[in-house]
Amino acid sequence: MVRIAQPAAHSSRRQVTMKISSVLLSPIYALALASGAKSFADNPVIGSKWLNKKGLHEKRVSLAMRMAAWRRRKLENLVAPDHRRQYAETGFVKIENFLSPEVFAAVTRELAERDFERYDMKQGATVTRRAIIDDSDLETLPGFKAARNDPRLANLLRYVSSHDGQPLLVVQIVMALPSVVAAGSTDPQTALHSDTFQPTAKAWLFLRDVGEEDGPFAYVPGSHEMTPQRLAWERGISENADAIENIYSARGSLRIMPDELGALGYGQPVKMTVKANTLIVADTHGFHARSPSYKTTTRIEIYGSLRRNPFLPFTGLHIASLPFIASGMNRWIISGMRLRSKLGIKGSPWRDAGLGKADEWSKRLDQPPA
Repeated sequence: MVRIAQPAAHSSRRQVTMKISSVLLSPIYALALASGAKSFADNPVIGSKWLNKKGLHEKRVSLAMRMAAWRRRKLENLVAPDHRRQYAETGFVKIENFLSPEVFAAVTRELAERDFERYDMKQGATVTRRAIIDDSDLETLPGFKAARNDPRLANLLRYVSSHDGQPLLVVQIVMALPSVVAAGSTDPQTALHSDTFQPTAKAWLFLRDVGEEDGPFAYVPGSHEMTPQRLAWERGISENADAIENIYSARGSLRIMPDELGALGYGQPVKMTVKANTLIVADTHGFHARSPSYKTTTRIEIYGSLRRNPFLPFTGLHIASLPFIASGMNRWIISGMRLRSKLGIKGSPWRDAGLGKADEWSKRLDQPPA
């Protein structure tokens, strides 16, 4: 549920300062309407009650969906018909035994034996880790190279996102304490949410079994498509954007309670309990979450994502596809976040975890695995 707060008193000085800055930056805020910018809180044009009562948010969502459908039709040749049907019906594609037994065994062996540069992000009692692997590392990781370069993985991300761009692909580890230990903590990923107002793709190639108690990925089938009820629900939120209580909803990643889904024309979320070597590619415009973990868990996967400007009238021309960028994308991203933090633009949630095994328990969590 997206809760709307009652108006609170603010100092007049702060209000005046915010109004002046909004006026000075208004051309930039307006230009952001033609991008993937989604935050009601950070952009006074996107968050304008008056404009949203005139249908601004509703029109952006509708146009983004139409453009994505148009681009996706041009990418149909990239994926198998069965996978296109699966995506159209559910919003995700699930493929078991994705890698050959030989490649899968090589990947798991390489990740167990090698030390990697690692970066951790802590949310509540959960740490998400990225093990950095770029092209310069691949010659000593032939199994991972074969998995990462499997065209089916990148092409599914392209099709679901509707963009023929260069996906981010990285080794990801999710470490979580039991939910009872984490009582009162705030892991935003365990709340059902939509990442943004446009179709966007994420992929998980699970390298270990994920059971009911391992914090499996959960998805609301069919919620990648807008229903009239959902469009009206989002419009109502946008018309009161300045009073949204949840910080993530205020920034454009709308949260919802399971008992609200029926009113929007959707069913209940499905937990993706999977065997190792299962690939899931999902449109995270649909409602999804990481299920709570009721025991100490470590999940390891090859993670992928692809999101671009939702209003592009073409599928390609992605700057990240340039060889000198694509070959070192993971380190470019880390360097970019460091630079933003130093410039005071936005602090990075990722912290250097040093060199070590990918699945070594994070020092940012209080309790080691049982």
